[in-house]
Amino acid sequence: MTDIQGCIEKGYLRKTEPDPKIIEKELSEADYDFERAKHAFEEKDFKWCIIKSYYCMFHAARAVLFSLGLKEKRHFAVQVVLEDLIKKGRLESIYLDYLSSAMEWREDADYRYTHSEETAIDCIENAGKFLAKMKELLKRRD
Repeated sequence: MTDIQGCIEKGYLRKTEPDPKIIEKELSEADYDFERAKHAFEEKDFKWCIIKSYYCMFHAARAVLFSLGLKEKRHFAVQVVLEDLIKKGRLESIYLDYLSSAMEWREDADYRYTHSEETAIDCIENAGKFLAKMKELLKRRD
């Protein structure tokens, strides 16, 4: 991976003004996706559970990016910003692991049609922890 400055130079990230309305919208999307993931799991739709769990994490992370004055143009750029937060001691590395795993599982479910109940369980549990942590990071910035 590259760093934040490298992502900005390559156009994968761009600087923006933090906007509380956009941050709240992203959190709302994350909450919505988490609820849809839980509903899909209850219906044993494990593929959709995995996909919505990933997007829960993605939108929660985007909220954090927006709060930092950044907007991603590629999904992997979100990981670059989380890596930077880890280096600065603001985030534990397990949360990057959760997002990275979810991204792989979503791609497997979406493009290779491989998914399972066990993966769905892991993904939705990780999504809940990830969402809570991103909300905690945002509260610390207030």
